[in-house]
Amino acid sequence: MKNQVQLITYVDRLGGQRDGADLARLKRLLSEPGSPLAGVFGGVHLLPFFHAIDGADAGFDPIDHTQVDPRLGHWGDVKALTEELDVMADVIVNHMSSESPQFVDYSEKGEASAYAGLFLTLDAVFPGGASERDLLAVYRPRPGLPLTYAALRNGERRILWTTFTAAQIDIAVRHPQGRAYLASILQTFAANGIRMVRLDAVGYAIKKAGASCFMMPETFDFIAEFAGEARALGIEVLVEIHAYHQRQIDIAAKVDWVYDFALPPLVLHAFSFKTATALKRWIAIRPNNALTVLDTHDGIGIIDIGADASDRAAHPGLVPPEELDALVERIHAASGGQSRLATGAAASNLDLYQVNCTFFDAMGRDETAYLLARALQFFLPGVPQVYYVGLLAGHNDMDLLARSQVGRDINRHFYGEDEIAQDCERPVVRRLVELIRLRNHHPAFGGTFSVEASSDHELRLRWQHGSEWASLSVNFASLAHELNHSTDGGAQRFAFS
Repeated sequence: MKNQVQLITYVDRLGGQRDGADLARLKRLLSEPGSPLAGVFGGVHLLPFFHAIDGADAGFDPIDHTQVDPRLGHWGDVKALTEELDVMADVIVNHMSSESPQFVDYSEKGEASAYAGLFLTLDAVFPGGASERDLLAVYRPRPGLPLTYAALRNGERRILWTTFTAAQIDIAVRHPQGRAYLASILQTFAANGIRMVRLDAVGYAIKKAGASCFMMPETFDFIAEFAGEARALGIEVLVEIHAYHQRQIDIAAKVDWVYDFALPPLVLHAFSFKTATALKRWIAIRPNNALTVLDTHDGIGIIDIGADASDRAAHPGLVPPEELDALVERIHAASGGQSRLATGAAASNLDLYQVNCTFFDAMGRDETAYLLARALQFFLPGVPQVYYVGLLAGHNDMDLLARSQVGRDINRHFYGEDEIAQDCERPVVRRLVELIRLRNHHPAFGGTFSVEASSDHELRLRWQHGSEWASLSVNFASLAHELNHSTDGGAQRFAFS
């Protein structure tokens, strides 16, 4: 993976038209001379582009994971993009659509189906029956049980394992059918030039009677095995887990890459409470094999800096619980109450541990503070990713939220080509692009990272590579700041406004 900033985007929501040419259009936007975004990114994470992109969960419930949605283009377009940029794609490990050919066949034929073992039932996990205690032990990111009562087309009735929604049927990943299904995805990706994959929802992939069914030792074993299969095809693996921060550290020791999901709420906390204490504590222990993010297609994680729900006293969070609660309220206030309308019980398809809001709006649309937050992200060890809405300093899409009633859609705006061109002329976007180019090309970022001594309300970061250097200082109390770096002529200061 190149040590350069990557873009995270939906193919159809960044200048797309769903006319079969969206992948080709995205390639032009990111690489064609004259485009405002040409050469800005070293790689791109394409959020689900499989058939179909508009299911129950915006493509995270694929009908056919090995087919490009024809409204976006075809595999040839993906391969052409990989010749210009590193491309990451999602392997949706835990589940597939209830409309998939495999599940339709199972629904029609029941146990006579060739795919009968592919889908998890309650009996498959609890052959001796499940007690109330067993079911309460299962870790849940959302309200309710991970089960759906289903009447199959052949008249049979089953209780299916559905971690997220009734339209997303969990896969038996240890079954030969499950193994073959996931292997076919990796093989298709490798054949089309994809060299990075994100394992979506992999923390829930292994189920075990009487256990939490989330990030168990057996889950780590599965991740290691699957990552080994991917590496044999020349593919690096990113594991996506929202969890207690120490668990993220433990996971990072066993995989290629993890997300630094603690960073977004900690950055917001630093600006909101005018202190760097919690952020410094995290920088001292965080894994370096991380993709740093401030925003993604999901919400701003809260669980990632909170106490461990299994034992809050023994395993406290990175910030006190009262400050965590206050931080959520301050995000709602900064967004003018819009994030409250998209979060928790106010929104369908909800996650209990996320606040839905664009990061720019979560920072009250303060352009200087937003650019400082990005600079902090880019200075931490790891590979930065910037979400397409964050790239354009996007606002909450209240119209889309009203139409879909899906909370996360507040941060999943559909940008037309004219809108992209206009936003790229905004000063905050132009400065962000300059920051990205600095992070990508300055040699200091290939050297040694250090945190310099400072007061509790300040953070001072530095990179050094031989005679080349870059330094960043932020005073969260006063917002005084400096980003300086070496040049051929000596030193240069980056102007945030």
